[in-house]
Amino acid sequence: DTTAEPDRVAMTRSADGTWKVSGSKSWKDAAYLYEVTVYAPTTDAIEVNRVTDPASVALTVNSTHSVLIDLNDPLLAPRLWRVAKQPVVDPVDQTIYELHVRDFSISDTTVPAALRGTYLAFAQPRSDGRTHLRELADAGLTTVHLLPTSDIASIEEDRAAQLTPPCDLASFAPDSAEQQACIAQIADADGYNWGYDPLHWTAPEGSYAVHPDGASRTVEFRTMVGALHSDGLQVVLDQVFNHTAASGQADQSILDRVVPGYYHRLNAVGAVETSTCCQNIATEHEMAQQMMVDSVVTWAKEYKVDGFRFDLMGHHSVESMQAVRDALDALTVRRDGVDGKKVYLYGEGWNFGEVADNALFTQATQGQLGGTGIGTFSDRLRDAVRGGGPFDEDPRTQGFGSGAYTDENGAAVNGDAAQQLATLQHDEDLVKLGMAGNLRDFAFETSDGTVRTGAELDYNGQPAGYADSPEEVITYVDAHDNETIFDALTLKLPQSTTMQDRVRMNTVSLATTALAQTPSFWHAGADLLRSKSLDRNSYNSGDWFNLLDVSGQTNGFGRGLPPAADNEAKWPFQQPLLADASLVPTPSDISQANAAAKDLLRLRSSTDLFGLGSAALIEQKVSFPNGGPDAAPGVVLMRIDDTVGRDVDRRLDGVLVVLNASDEAVTIPVDGLAGDRYRLSPVQARGEDDVVRETSWDVATGIVSVPARTVAVLVDDQHSRGHGWGCGQRWV
Repeated sequence: DTTAEPDRVAMTRSADGTWKVSGSKSWKDAAYLYEVTVYAPTTDAIEVNRVTDPASVALTVNSTHSVLIDLNDPLLAPRLWRVAKQPVVDPVDQTIYELHVRDFSISDTTVPAALRGTYLAFAQPRSDGRTHLRELADAGLTTVHLLPTSDIASIEEDRAAQLTPPCDLASFAPDSAEQQACIAQIADADGYNWGYDPLHWTAPEGSYAVHPDGASRTVEFRTMVGALHSDGLQVVLDQVFNHTAASGQADQSILDRVVPGYYHRLNAVGAVETSTCCQNIATEHEMAQQMMVDSVVTWAKEYKVDGFRFDLMGHHSVESMQAVRDALDALTVRRDGVDGKKVYLYGEGWNFGEVADNALFTQATQGQLGGTGIGTFSDRLRDAVRGGGPFDEDPRTQGFGSGAYTDENGAAVNGDAAQQLATLQHDEDLVKLGMAGNLRDFAFETSDGTVRTGAELDYNGQPAGYADSPEEVITYVDAHDNETIFDALTLKLPQSTTMQDRVRMNTVSLATTALAQTPSFWHAGADLLRSKSLDRNSYNSGDWFNLLDVSGQTNGFGRGLPPAADNEAKWPFQQPLLADASLVPTPSDISQANAAAKDLLRLRSSTDLFGLGSAALIEQKVSFPNGGPDAAPGVVLMRIDDTVGRDVDRRLDGVLVVLNASDEAVTIPVDGLAGDRYRLSPVQARGEDDVVRETSWDVATGIVSVPARTVAVLVDDQHSRGHGWGCGQRWV
């Protein structure tokens, strides 16, 4: 009874400084707190703090108390989780789907109402959401990345106490400010938040549990993992060790009320650093690092989690990340039930704040993790495809995937025709480098006619290429941060662009990640034209703006102007778009996008040539014909030649990828391929897209013809020897 006066049990301090206590078996499932007497610098007083265990593995509702459970108790091991095998995926073969637990099912009417928004929704056998994930897995998706699922500070865990918007949101106009104003009234008290404000690192979040008290969270979380594994999908957890929600004597300050001033990173006058917008953790301190290591090992060993993504990883040291890697590598199937060497690690390698430029330690940032096998998100290809950057005042800057030069939107921010062409050509260089692994030593002919390595190519004053190995890069065009790819294209393409062409540009954009030599990363719903009504930062925007309709009936566009706090400056750009009914896709449009996205997954998984796995093989086999200043604008050609070096795919002599992002069909004589017998990949030949089947290849001249706004993958295989092909796969 957490409301009664607790039993008090003295702890004993060991010689190494740790505090310990032993109890009886009757303590099982008991709620507990630590009572710690400390000097608190923030109050300049001796404080007696009753605080939850920072290393809790179970909690009461709303995390008021820790709960004693044994994670090895057979009663906490649901059968689905016990028997499902963990899928094994090489890092470069990863195709990752970034998903929020609540988003997945909160609007899915095929899930029982009591289970919507919870871990258990993943185990519903015939729900729209699970069917959607299974279909993606069948096409080649390997991994579901879950936004933070460890205990979160900001979400009410009692579902009955969660507030809902006090308005009829559907009654307002698609470009109205009323929806966001209504949601703002209850945004901090509803059931929604992305969860990047951790409270306890090693206990499952309670708001996603049907029964959030004690050990039930563990059982439900394991059921979710077991369901995903049984569907052939790995599970990645988003980890937030760079900050906590509070420090000092605040109610949600746990670490600081146990050892004041130790776990957080302090500035010169003793105040907590907040460059991450929260209270920064000093994982360079030994025990803070150990907590991170212990937590990750617990999730891997006790929950069979297959990978981890680290939020703002650049605020950790390479040494700390290597400590995590080493601890995982020590896990074995025989002793621990899991092979820790198979666990993939990646994170945000951004360089900023008080740690920037290695001010305090060697940071785990882009280009500083060579040899670790740890990946970082690459903003290079992302910005080149979308256009501009995520913090542009004018969001209409165009890129390779949004019509730069070839399909001008008329915005002055893009400059004149010469500037647009120069921007597009540089973006194409970044796309090529990104698809080749963003390797620092990969050399190719760039748009100025010179041969440069990735390290010699510029990205905002930095070397564009920074990786030593392809698994060190996560290639993506959208994520939970910033606008979805559909919304970015909505802002950047000419408003008159037809929905059919928007669907095709969505596919071209996703293809730059799906056909890259690195792990590929999609935000959930990118395959469904998902929109957040142009919201660029929906972390607290509620279910309304974060709608994910896995049934494919709607995409979430036109649900009102997004919340003012992060979007109001862009409302003048957004309002006329949201009011335009032609920008709302139909279920048929969404279905076409989904079919095209699944074909991209099938293309990637159809040959090992899209996952060569080493810098040496990429440098040997990957090239970009027809480069230089005379290259066709809006077109990227990538060749993977399997006739040189080790034979990676015995069925194929090579692959030719043509990304035509322009609004016109192109006919191009491909350098060095005259006489080669290419044909359209069987995946696309029997796929859903009729347009791509208009692709043709002329054997004698090596000329390829590809329709506008189309991704075409051609293969040189044994089946094509001595045969002609019709239906668009023709030889001349």
